[in-house]
Amino acid sequence: RNWRVTGSAVLLAHPFQVMIWCISHLSLSLCSHSRRTGQYNVQRCKGSGKAPYQRCSSQDSLDEQAMVDYFKEVEIIQRSGDAETQEDLQLKVADEGEQEEAWLMEAGLATLFDESASDGEDSIVLLSTLTRTQAAAVERRVETLKQTLRKRNKPYSVPDVREIFKPSPASQSKVRVHIRPRISAVSTDINLEVSFSEQALIYKEGLKVTQPQNEADDRLPDFRVSQDKTGQTRVGDLSAEDMKKVRRLVLIEMSALFDTCGIEVKAHKALKVKVRESGLFGVSLSTLLEQDQRRILGTKVPLILQHLISHIEEQGLDTEGVLRIPGAATRVKAVCHELEHKFYEGMFPWESLKQHDTASLLKLFIRELPYPLLTVEYFNAFISVLKLPTKKQQLQALNLLVLLLPEPNRDTLKALMEFFQRVTDHKDRNKMTLNNVAVVMAPNIFMCKGFRSKISEQQEFAMATGTANIVRLLVRYQNLLWTIPKFVLNQVRKHNMENQRKMNRDRVVKKLLKKMAYDRERLHKHRAVHGAEGGFIRVQAPQFSMVSMAIQLTEDLKASDVLTRFLSQERSLSVKREDLCLYEMGGNIKERCLDEETYIKAVLELNPSAEWVIKSVQH
Repeated sequence: RNWRVTGSAVLLAHPFQVMIWCISHLSLSLCSHSRRTGQYNVQRCKGSGKAPYQRCSSQDSLDEQAMVDYFKEVEIIQRSGDAETQEDLQLKVADEGEQEEAWLMEAGLATLFDESASDGEDSIVLLSTLTRTQAAAVERRVETLKQTLRKRNKPYSVPDVREIFKPSPASQSKVRVHIRPRISAVSTDINLEVSFSEQALIYKEGLKVTQPQNEADDRLPDFRVSQDKTGQTRVGDLSAEDMKKVRRLVLIEMSALFDTCGIEVKAHKALKVKVRESGLFGVSLSTLLEQDQRRILGTKVPLILQHLISHIEEQGLDTEGVLRIPGAATRVKAVCHELEHKFYEGMFPWESLKQHDTASLLKLFIRELPYPLLTVEYFNAFISVLKLPTKKQQLQALNLLVLLLPEPNRDTLKALMEFFQRVTDHKDRNKMTLNNVAVVMAPNIFMCKGFRSKISEQQEFAMATGTANIVRLLVRYQNLLWTIPKFVLNQVRKHNMENQRKMNRDRVVKKLLKKMAYDRERLHKHRAVHGAEGGFIRVQAPQFSMVSMAIQLTEDLKASDVLTRFLSQERSLSVKREDLCLYEMGGNIKERCLDEETYIKAVLELNPSAEWVIKSVQH
């Protein structure tokens, strides 16, 4: 409303048409974006001689045409009138104190405000593994909850957690000396061994070289992770029990990261609405997967989404404007109705479905989810990622948020990001760069029904660049984002070791203690006889062989070497190499699938009581 366009009289009926017209005639100064006000300075374009709709092939900047595509996509969404009969998701900000209480429960720390909670012992163990910034995040929420209860004049039994977290001067000094040398001086190196919030605190305290404040918001550095001899741990490599601990620690770490950077994130909660209990579109992911798993056991991504992606790829990703050019609205609506009735019966005529119609159906599927793909609880956190001061911290926050997503949401999001990457791999022919894909898909992922109805068109305009940038980060760095940081895994190991120490005091686990003592004694005998360099590990493969395999332990022995040795001995097996994984089991971890570059001796030093088992894995 503050724009002034001289020499032109514009009369357009739809507000988004106004936006599209304005963007096509004006230039967004992205570098002058104010983090405080969330506004952009808009200036008249100078004559450049370029065609106004020439699509930029850059992967690093959101150009003028990209933002035109964004609002064209919004206009298409609004005109499509998705599922008129479906009730909008109602979003509500949690009341004062309610958010802190829910946070503590989700973090497994309910005992800090409710002495009757059943996780008292586990909470104490969890608290003992926290870093100083993580402990500060817990303390802040406990203190906020105490103040809220005082205001309400309600009785409470919240302990003073400062005593729990109060470190000795020696331990404080130890933490600082331990962390500082590990922070890399190279800005594109991602450190997974030190807590992200601790790194942010060091950056804030000026211990790291300050990056230029005018760094362009749209640049995507080539981040890399230093190779670790203990191997990378990806989502799906750990047992469900250990992943539960990972999720609790990641929640605390994410909150600590935002707290350290002075960013407050208000979580929404979803009021229950009536949703469809069967079908394909407008059905929750959990319901879809229940339907699909009755047909194909172990399905992790909805079958309808898998078929839509496969159909687009079968018709070729070289098609210009794939994902951007919409299908015919009436035809898409008819196909949607037909899919609902014929998909599971296998009677749908896929050969007659046009590629652009399929892409429109894929976007419709995402928009029609009754609960957003990024979840109601973490929706604001995803949007707040770009408030973090550096690209590295933004990437770290996204890594934590991806790990916090429920498994169906996380697996579905991964399938989409992998597909978007394959689309951009053909950018020279389909003209769909990373930016083009991001601006087209951002409205479909972020403009969920309940949220879309709550914001004004001006707010949506301000969000356009931000949401598109988040999608760009998710696609570009997906291999890193679905990785569990080593510092979190080390905290899980410490948690399990502490639990084992408590179990050792219980008479019920005498048999277990005896076995552990036997294993340790056997390990010491091996080392005494063969020495550190000449020792052996014994690898079992109960799925394939009743006989265990002894392998000499060397400095260079990797998981890939163990698998190669196993396959060379078991030539009669029909199993493929890529379907096998060497697992680290027992000791201070429940179960962990090792990547092939993992050094066995490095893991053995972390977990001396580990056993080694070869199993088949399900992709």
